[in-house]
Order: sequence, then structure tokens, then C-alpha cells
Amino acid sequence: MKKTGATLVRHALEQLGIRRTFGIPGVHTTEIYDELNRSESIEPTLVTHECGGAFMADAISRTGAELGTMLIVPAAGVTHAASGIGEAGIDGIPMMIISGGIHSESGHRYQLHEMDQHALLKPITKKTWRIASHREIIPTLYEAYDIAMGGEPGPVFIEIPVNISNFLGDVDDMPLYKAQPEPKQPEQSLVDAAAQALVQAKQPGIFAGWGSVDAQAELIELAELLDAPVSTTLQGLSAFPGNHPLHTGMGMGNYAVPAATNAFAKIDCLLAIGTRFSEIPTGSYGINPPETLIHMDINPEVFSANYPASHTIEGDARVTLPALLKAVKTLQPTAASTGIREQIAQDKAAYKKEWRDHDSGDRVNPELFFSHLRERLDDDAIVVADDGNHTFLVAELLPILGARNYMSPSDFNAMGYCVPGAIGAKLANPKRQVVGIVGDGALLMTGMELVTAARLGVGVMIFVFNDGELSQIAQAQQIPYNQKTCTVLGAMDYEAFAKAVGVEFVSMAGNEDISDSLEIALLKSAAGRPVLVDVRIDYSKSTRFTKGVVKTNLGRMATRDKVRIVGRALWRKVRP
Repeated sequence: MKKTGATLVRHALEQLGIRRTFGIPGVHTTEIYDELNRSESIEPTLVTHECGGAFMADAISRTGAELGTMLIVPAAGVTHAASGIGEAGIDGIPMMIISGGIHSESGHRYQLHEMDQHALLKPITKKTWRIASHREIIPTLYEAYDIAMGGEPGPVFIEIPVNISNFLGDVDDMPLYKAQPEPKQPEQSLVDAAAQALVQAKQPGIFAGWGSVDAQAELIELAELLDAPVSTTLQGLSAFPGNHPLHTGMGMGNYAVPAATNAFAKIDCLLAIGTRFSEIPTGSYGINPPETLIHMDINPEVFSANYPASHTIEGDARVTLPALLKAVKTLQPTAASTGIREQIAQDKAAYKKEWRDHDSGDRVNPELFFSHLRERLDDDAIVVADDGNHTFLVAELLPILGARNYMSPSDFNAMGYCVPGAIGAKLANPKRQVVGIVGDGALLMTGMELVTAARLGVGVMIFVFNDGELSQIAQAQQIPYNQKTCTVLGAMDYEAFAKAVGVEFVSMAGNEDISDSLEIALLKSAAGRPVLVDVRIDYSKSTRFTKGVVKTNLGRMATRDKVRIVGRALWRKVRP
């Protein structure tokens, strides 16, 4: 039978359960867009920029609703989307990117959008394909889906030449999709050895990354059985409930909050699940794990990459964690009692008071803001942060209560994630509250996607932390330079911006506005209207993360370099 490539794409995506694509139509993709527009289950979604579309697709995947999917034009569409694809690629987030392609049989050179897209995307995708015939489309899309979702997840890219997508071609059949088998069980001897090490430890600790997010119930039960403190990576903040008495916060070294620093100072065995021990979650490699380090991850390449592991278990946490829990329960059927919970509670209360007692002047105190916000949010609310100083304020001051309820750029660290990410999360979960926390610098990158939110009636709440600077870098510049080079943004009229893009506006100028402004924003978003809240945030107090990372990096410098940096800073304070 004869079918257009576009028809075959539609069939495959419907089979895979894709409900939405993101992108901007172009001459190479109009036939596919037209076909998807006739689908009863798929909605092609227009964005203002492909980078925003990639962040939306990333967020769709992070919520677990479906595989985030893009449909974009070749060349410029791919380069625009590359930052979002890179974020997903480095963070281990599945994504499918379908691109148009130049006419493969025209015989002409220098066609519109002609470039080697595969060379560009090779470092940030798991695999790429260029379709050569109609018969390849459905099998390739099925294979791409399996690769994106299987093993350590990540993005995949399929280029479909315009002559194949637009014109009729021969196919033998239109097969249905067959799901892949469940993840394989881990090697039992390795599980038993790890369980033995945990039970023998006087004070075990747990470090949970994004890879453990779908095994939260087993993680909680294991932590309670061992009475082990649990810290998370930045990306894994939703892997363990932030209100649990064993939860200590992000990280575990001097860059972490006191509850984590103190609890993990005493551990003699560390169980790390679904983390690479990369730069951000380790505070620029500022941790010192104990000799007994049990590392569980789906990707064996991460084992001992930065810290030597005494035990390694390869596999998906959805099967490895239950297996480990069962083995530990066999050795230790009753829960331990280490007394660590009381210390964690005291440290958390003291740190909260430290922030609340900080004089924020006429600006908004971060702890007051997050406390009021947490009180008003549902337990299953999704929180989306961007990259910046506010990211670590969220990590330190806003407990995340459910699995997959938090997302932000992590190892790739692409600014601009929040606004489109929040839109994607809300589209995938229309009945849940979705909150975005974004710095003013990051808002300037992708804030125009609020036009998309307004057009679709997506009731997200975007809180822009407004201080007129790229504050995370500005703070880092203070110690060595005593000046802020290219990090001062200047003033912006956010009320006028909100009006221009068609969203509601709320002002939060000081602490006295927090309660009322939050109530107004919640009511407007509940009515299906996107809301931009201008939060005049106080950034005068540094996060533990910022202070800890600066201290760690200075500490590993040679004495000569320390003297130069400190001497320059002191000199500039005297003679700015």
C-alpha cells in the first residue's frame, strides 16, 4: 500500500502514546503538522522559540506523563533547540526530536536548511537516524522510542526528508507498537554484599539522585529501617519527601545545609542511588564519602568515576532498590534507632530561624516567601526552578513532598528552563498546581513563552525573583574581583511585560505583601490564567551552597593563587 511519510509518523506517534508535540512549522514539516492536526489524540503545539519547545518537551518527560516530543524544522530549528536537547542529554531525560530534512533526491546542492544535523547532535543524543524510505519510518520511530526510554534515558533524533514526509511511498504494513520487557534483576550476590555492609554500619547514610525518583516508596522504607539520613542531588530533590524526619536536604558537605553537613559527618557507609557524583550535587567535588561506598546506577560508567566505590550494583532503581530492601529486611527485620532524627530536626529549625531573622529591609525575605508558599501549595504541586541563585534557595528552603514534583536544569545548567518547563509540566498535568521560580536574568531568555501559556490558557504561576542582577555569578564575582562585570541587568517593568504577553500580573514588593500576593496568584492560576508575580527578593544573604563552593574552590588552590585573589580583592575594597 502507499502512504505519505506524514501519515506513517502520525500512526507511530499515536501507537507510542504521544499526546503533544512542540515546535514551529516550516516548509519541511507542514505535511506532518497537517497530519497531526487531524489526529484525535495528538495536539501539535506552537511555541515562540524551539529552545522553549525543547524545555517543554523535557518537562513533559520529567513529570512521567509521556515521552516529550518535538517536531521542528531542520538546521535553524535544530540549533535553536540544541540547548534544551543538551539539557535532557546531560541530565538523562528522554526526548524524541523529529526534524524535517532537505529533499533527498533533488540532485541539487545548497538547499534551504542544508546542514549535517547529526554531527551537531551526536554529543547530546543517544542516537540519530536519517530516514531513507517510507518503510523505515514506523520501525525507526519505535526503535527510537525504546532507546530514548531504555537504559539511562536520553534524547533521540530522527530526520525525515521532505520528499518522504510529503509524498506517497510503498509500505508493507503499519505495525502496532510492542512494549519492551521489564528491566532485568540485579546480580543477587552483589545485592547481598551491599545489604551486609549497610546492616553492619553504625550510621549509614543515603544519597539519592534523579535515578531513584520512581522507587520512592522503597527508598523511604529502607531509610526508616536503617534509620539513615537521606540527602539528595539537586535534580533528585523529589526523590525523597522534604518533610520526612530523615530528610536532610541537598548535598552533604560544607556546601549543604547544617542538617545535612552534621548528619553526614558521622556516617561510616554511604548508599548512593541514581547519581553520577557530578559537580553541582557534590558542591564542586567538596565531599568525602566513607570507604564503604555502595553505588547503584543504571549506567555502569559512573561507578568510581569521581569517588571509589566499594560495592557497585548496575540496574534500574525500580528493580535494584526493592531487591536491596528485601535483602536488608532479611538481615535486619526491625528498624534501627540511631538518634539522628532529633539532630536533623534541631538543625533544620535553627537554619530556618537564621534565615527568618535575617533583616531583608524593604525586600522579600526568602524564607518567609517559601514558608508561605509551601503552606498554600498542594502536596502534589510541581515546582520548576531555573538556573541561578534562586535554584539553591529553593533547594534549601522549599521542601518538595512528592516524586517527580521538582525539576530544574542540572548538569548542563541551561538558563531559561523555568518558564517553558513550567508550561510543559502544566500541559502534562492540567489538574495540578505548577509553580515556576525564575531569576530575572533567566526570564529574559525564554519569558516570551508566556505568550504560549496565554494562548493555551495554561494556569501556571511564575514567580520572578527580581533583583536586577545575574545574582549567582554576581555574588561569585564579589570575593575575587569586588565588582560585577556584565552581571547587572538594569530595571524592567514586569507589569508592562505581563500585559504585553497577555498574562496576569501580581506585585510582591516586601514581606507585608507575601500572603495577599500569593492568594491572588493562586486564585488567578486556578481559574486557568497564567500569572507573573514580581518578587522583589532579598539576595543579601548567601546560600550555604554558594558559600561552601567558594570555600571549596579556594581551598584547593595553590597558596600563590590564593594570595593573588585575596590580595586583589582587598586592594579593590580600598581602591575600587
